[in-house]
Amino acid sequence: MSHRIPWYLWLAAFGVTSAMIGVHWDISWHRSIGRDTFWTAPHLAIQLCGIIAAITCGFLILGTTFTKSPLRDSSVSIFGFRAPLGAFVMAWGGFAMISSAPFDDWWHSAYGLDVKILSPPHVVLALGMYGVEVGAIILIAAQMNRASGSARRALQYLFLYMAAMLMIAGTVLILEFTGRIMLHSAIAYRVVSMVVPITLLVSARAAKMRWAATTVAAIYTAFLLGLLWILPLFPAQPKLGPVMHPVTQFIPNGFPLLVIVPAFLIDLIMPKLRNWPNWRQALVAGPLFLLSFLAVEWPFATFLQSPAAHNAIFGSGYLDYAAGPRSLFVLNHFFPYERTQSEFLTGLLIAAVCATLASWLGMARGDWLSRVRR
Repeated sequence: MSHRIPWYLWLAAFGVTSAMIGVHWDISWHRSIGRDTFWTAPHLAIQLCGIIAAITCGFLILGTTFTKSPLRDSSVSIFGFRAPLGAFVMAWGGFAMISSAPFDDWWHSAYGLDVKILSPPHVVLALGMYGVEVGAIILIAAQMNRASGSARRALQYLFLYMAAMLMIAGTVLILEFTGRIMLHSAIAYRVVSMVVPITLLVSARAAKMRWAATTVAAIYTAFLLGLLWILPLFPAQPKLGPVMHPVTQFIPNGFPLLVIVPAFLIDLIMPKLRNWPNWRQALVAGPLFLLSFLAVEWPFATFLQSPAAHNAIFGSGYLDYAAGPRSLFVLNHFFPYERTQSEFLTGLLIAAVCATLASWLGMARGDWLSRVRR
């Protein structure tokens, strides 16, 4: 078997990377400039992913269906068309992303600016991106499971990279609950527990590599640190009012979550439990994730709210143009999402349940991906 990674997997990786850069860039654009037109560079970077996915997977589906493609023996049949399963999922995601563009443009024309990340057109876009990323992961996993030697090792690393992109996409959806002012509230740990353990456990189970979860978390961290340090190097000026805070550069989205610590512990401890049934492993993995994440993120959040973090390294000094003098980000105060200690403790208990269920689901999906070959 060829040691080279197929061209369509490289295109999938490029498209997903473009979308993840575009999403963070777009949020930064809204925080620094405001929405001025649909045809901004971040929007084009996002939609490039959908275009690549739709064209590439359309080519794969038609080529596998109507020619003697080498992929025919490792394909599935859907409505008479043949291709690897991941190609169908990616194609659906790509078309969903493209269809969200005119919907988003109409939405803003009719209702003005978004006040939340998850507006209806953004939900369609997010589902499409999720479809592209999941489809790419299935496509890579099938190729990886059919490969051996150096070809398999290269595909394992590509799989972990794409899993990190999936984690980045998931954490974007919960960004409103994980800003630095939210990190002393149980809601932040609840939403993180719903999103991150799935990807970590999928990666550990499917890739079958030592330190797979840690590698995914490290790529996530490096990617977001790159955006934190690079975006402010470029000038930006608000085009919408009111301008409550002077902005002259792009405002990044904050320091990445410290998920690399629970990822390391999962890689360290979970292999020792491999003979246990998945539900018992999840009872360890879920609380392990939550408690270790809480132990590092809580004090780090205190640091992020201090003057020592108001620099280009940690990024706490960057403020939106709409941040008024009473903004919690300006005052460096935490938002008391839970009003009582009882609500807070209940929230953490729910977070532990979410982390456990997410861990179980991640292991189940990872086991399935380790077997998929089509």
